Amino acid sequence: MSLKEKLISSFMAFENQVDVDTKIHDIRTEAIKAFEDQGFPTKKDEAWKYTSLKSILKHDYSVFPKQENALDYKDVKQYFIHDIDTYKIVFIDGKYSSHLSQTTHEEIDVCLMSAALTKPKYQLVIENYFNKVAQKDGISSLNTAFSKEGAYIYIPKNKVVNKPIQIVHFSTGNESSLMLQPRNLIVVEENSHVQIIERHQSLTDNPVFTNSVTEIFANKRAIVDYYKIQNDNANASLIDNTFVEQKQESHASVHTFSFGGKLTRNNLNFYQNGERIDSTLKGVTILAEKQHVDHNTLVHHIEPNCESHQDYKGIFDDNATGVFNGKVIVEKEAQKTNAFQANNNILVSDKATINTKPQLEIFADDVKCSHGCTIGQLDESAMFYLRSRGIPEKEARGLLMFAFSNNVLSSVKIPELKQRITKLIALKLGVNIGFDL
Repeated sequence: MSLKEKLISSFMAFENQVDVDTKIHDIRTEAIKAFEDQGFPTKKDEAWKYTSLKSILKHDYSVFPKQENALDYKDVKQYFIHDIDTYKIVFIDGKYSSHLSQTTHEEIDVCLMSAALTKPKYQLVIENYFNKVAQKDGISSLNTAFSKEGAYIYIPKNKVVNKPIQIVHFSTGNESSLMLQPRNLIVVEENSHVQIIERHQSLTDNPVFTNSVTEIFANKRAIVDYYKIQNDNANASLIDNTFVEQKQESHASVHTFSFGGKLTRNNLNFYQNGERIDSTLKGVTILAEKQHVDHNTLVHHIEPNCESHQDYKGIFDDNATGVFNGKVIVEKEAQKTNAFQANNNILVSDKATINTKPQLEIFADDVKCSHGCTIGQLDESAMFYLRSRGIPEKEARGLLMFAFSNNVLSSVKIPELKQRITKLIALKLGVNIGFDL
């Protein structure tokens, strides 16, 4: 039985575990039909031309974990940003861990999707926002069909959340292979501000396939800073689908740091529905061996006087493969748009590969739009300069590659997170970059 067939046959058992007397039942039913029609994407799909899922779909994944698994904080402490105080929403093998989590008693709502989807107090927000911006393609529809657990975050008007929120998904490896489908809904009302850090982390070498969907709504003058740390084990694969809808004068940024995992696909979509909106999409990818990371981005400019900034850096060694497929659409009404898109890459090895395709579709005539990509190796003259100053070759290469990615780090607004990412980059590059952290 193929994974697609297994998931379709498992849907009935899943529905028996959840409340079918809700509107969510109808949404799930429509979603499983969409997945049945479309299935998993293949390389025949233009957007998936350079990324094949065959190697990860061959496993016989457990769709529902067989038992409750517990973890001690000391065993997973290293995966948290514990230098600062944060709220924590932690999941173990797809199930909420109350003893590792720390939620808030403020007037903001930080709870579980399972509660938000079923309890009356959350129904107005669910009806207004759930599955409203997520795409209806096969892979996102699969997540919608099995949507049950994940993080629900609601920030009311005029609220600055006093500390960041960490969302961490652990897989214990107690299953021989496991598929997870977390669903996050984040709604930030007018004039509010939140910072969120998300991580998916497997704890063994058993295969894990995560198909995640996150919907983010930034209402008028809201500020949302979202950070994704992707540094998983070699047999972990992730499809991360993130959809961001912005209203007038809002600012939303998503930083993606991709260092680990077998195959990672980031589908990141921004929709600007209002004037004077600012959208920021930035990322650093450092890969080696046979790792594969694919960034697929979209910024849709719908109304005038808005900006978007995309800046992705990639460093690829050994037989690693990178993909960047970025699209900016500027509608006819979106005059005075300022859109910037860049993808710069360094190939450390002759066997490493990068496929990059920045795209602009412009239907307005009064805009400032630019896009471009570069693929190259380290600057030999810069290497010679550092070597002539007594810096060993390995450290010189590391310093140049760190400098190459540093402008993405400079826009990270949480100092402790910036320090953590800096350490991870140094570890990936195999050098002591000489900073006092």
